[in-house]
Amino acid sequence: MSETSVRWDAALRGRAEIDLAALRANVRALRERAPGAALMAVVKADAYGHGAIPCARAAVAAGATWLGTATPQEALALREQAGLPDDLRIMCWLWTPGGPWREAVEARLDVSVSGMWALKEVTAAARRAGRPARVQLKADTGLGRAGCQPGGDWEELVREALRAEAEGLIRVTGLWSHFACADEPGHPSIAAQLTRFREMTAYAERQGVTPEVRHIANSPATLTLPEAHFDLVRPGIAMYGISPSPEIGTPADFGLRPVMTLSAALALVKQVPGGHGVSYGHHYTTAGETTLGLVPLGYADGVPRHASSTGPVLVDGKWRTIAGRVAMDQFVVDLGGDRPESGAEAVLFGPGDRGEPTAEDWAQAAGTIAYEIVTRIGARVPRVHVNEHE
Repeated sequence: MSETSVRWDAALRGRAEIDLAALRANVRALRERAPGAALMAVVKADAYGHGAIPCARAAVAAGATWLGTATPQEALALREQAGLPDDLRIMCWLWTPGGPWREAVEARLDVSVSGMWALKEVTAAARRAGRPARVQLKADTGLGRAGCQPGGDWEELVREALRAEAEGLIRVTGLWSHFACADEPGHPSIAAQLTRFREMTAYAERQGVTPEVRHIANSPATLTLPEAHFDLVRPGIAMYGISPSPEIGTPADFGLRPVMTLSAALALVKQVPGGHGVSYGHHYTTAGETTLGLVPLGYADGVPRHASSTGPVLVDGKWRTIAGRVAMDQFVVDLGGDRPESGAEAVLFGPGDRGEPTAEDWAQAAGTIAYEIVTRIGARVPRVHVNEHE
């Protein structure tokens, strides 16, 4: 679909409209933030719930030269199904023993290696495949998740990677790491991690590693830490028009626009008397005679149950609040006597242009982060991609 927006269709119980023009504009804005670096568009977790293949295509059209995923299965699906250039770099970083190393080597994926077990498995896969693996060595500079520890562990990994490279089994294409607190301006760990990253990459390069890229910058670092851009930046949530945290600024502060709009068709509007209990447990009781609207999305669709009695929804031009508990498939809003027709649009979140709530508003209501709000939208909510072409 290429139209700016799709006319509301009440036959769809609910939908997540994905504005690919906004995504392309966000990628261009992020590239302007890091003019000396390449950009990896992170499309893990089905592009944070937005649809990996159309979002990957849009990001590449806007100038992304790398794609990033968490799992090798995500990366392999992109290589096989997205119809992108054969030389486009695709990286994946979340591996477990026995993973599809050979398939990754044959698909020319860049694979992350955090320790010796992974290096051994990828070199064995390269022997079987008869071609070198593209390997990126990950340094744990302070996040404490994946990555090799500084000191002897890093020295061994670098040494053995260079030995495998000399045998023609791998090509060390990158050195990388990940921030713990880049979304907290001024946090002391930021400077400490940057120092450690410089030290660990410098050691590897002194030993003979010649990486194509060095990278550590996630979305907040791309937006606020130019000293962390190195050769490549890896924006994830920012690409979808959501600020990594309210503390560093709003999307508009960075020239970004939210990409997803989640809406549903009211399944029922009815009048009820005062004192009427609403939803499981009767945690909400009507204060007086009123109208209730039934929204046919629930926690099975990704609407957070933690947003019971707090989640905001735009109906008939007004903000409403969830009345009582979110159920598996539905929730209720108190319409205060207003009587929109059944089938009218209820907007849970979007860019905010029409006065609707945003994903950040939902994050505040549910006590979580906007990343989780968009990523958790379930598979039974159809994605409607608009503005697929320039």
